[in-house]
Amino acid sequence: MAFMHFDESIEIIKNIDINTYKKEKRYLTDTLGYVLAENIVADHNSPEFPTSAMDGYAVKHVDLALGRLKISSINPAGADLKEEVIGGCCIKTFTGSLMPAGADTLIPIENVTVEANEIVINEEVPFGFSVRAIGENYEKDQTLITGGTKIDFAQIGVMASLNVVTPLVYEKPRVAILSTGSELLELGDTQTSDAQIRSSNNYILEALVNKYDGQALQLGCILDDKETILKSVKSALVQSDIVVTTGGVSVGDFDFVKDVIVELGCEVLFKGVRVKPGQHIMVAKKEDKFIVALPGFAYSSTVTALLYLVPLIAKLQKSKCSLRIVEATLRGKFNKRQKKAEFTACNYSLENGNYFVDFKGKKNGSSAILTNMLGSTALLITSDEDASKVTGDKVQILLID
Repeated sequence: MAFMHFDESIEIIKNIDINTYKKEKRYLTDTLGYVLAENIVADHNSPEFPTSAMDGYAVKHVDLALGRLKISSINPAGADLKEEVIGGCCIKTFTGSLMPAGADTLIPIENVTVEANEIVINEEVPFGFSVRAIGENYEKDQTLITGGTKIDFAQIGVMASLNVVTPLVYEKPRVAILSTGSELLELGDTQTSDAQIRSSNNYILEALVNKYDGQALQLGCILDDKETILKSVKSALVQSDIVVTTGGVSVGDFDFVKDVIVELGCEVLFKGVRVKPGQHIMVAKKEDKFIVALPGFAYSSTVTALLYLVPLIAKLQKSKCSLRIVEATLRGKFNKRQKKAEFTACNYSLENGNYFVDFKGKKNGSSAILTNMLGSTALLITSDEDASKVTGDKVQILLID
């Protein structure tokens, strides 16, 4: 069996065409973490009129030289004041209040002393001081947030100020999760045989999907039986945008997932990649739905889910994958084991703006050692062509937290 170069498999994921993106209107306060499917354009200036930025007194700047001004009125925030500022007078004005007509400057309360119904100017301010100009925040017809932006608190605040009640967003993809294996036990199940093992893959994947902006549909564990797998995957495709399976993609007698995918009429985008862990990864497509078939070992399935499933979840929302690759310095040697792209669990730290990695406490062994993902863990990336590394070498790491 010929295995694909890792970079080629990633390019295939990047170049997938989505014919129809699912969109929905959501109430603004329920859009945190969603991706905008429209541009947000200002329908007014903010502020619409010159506005006070502090508590103080609205004045004509030329009158500050008089040294003393009469207080002619008070202008609370929200008031529709009709009185104008005339020469020799001022109007007490509060933060957020519209500037009274005739005034061009606000002198803060800290700069004056009040004597009866007058203010004494203790310290002058420049022309236009503490007056918010029309459109200071944003101008009418200005695009404030572009489609494709992931919504955070700032975007929610801006949309609230524009009275955007139900913005249009991309639906978070529904990801159905199936773990295959007759030996697997669900949470809470009683072990009746030494051959049985506790399933963790489906729970890891559920957490990953929810963490990286999908909607997980937990379908649990199923037996290594072809008819059961066929029925389960077919049903999962109806209910979801992505079906992710673990196990059943290698070359064993009971590895039926790869066969079922073909029988369901899916287009196999790739099967088998020169990557460690997870070389038997398989990704298939049926219209705008996908099947991501991961290996059965816990560490393998976790790493390959990060490499292939997480970017696909982002792609279905016209978004960018949130995982980052950064440069780091090795604090120990690294032995390159095989001529494959390798993703090796390592400890990382950020010191004075620079990343450092080591392997203290990380175990060598099979692709089943899930505990290697505990702690401040990243994945050290080495390509097919890389050789072993020594202390002080610069390397690339994939940040996963």
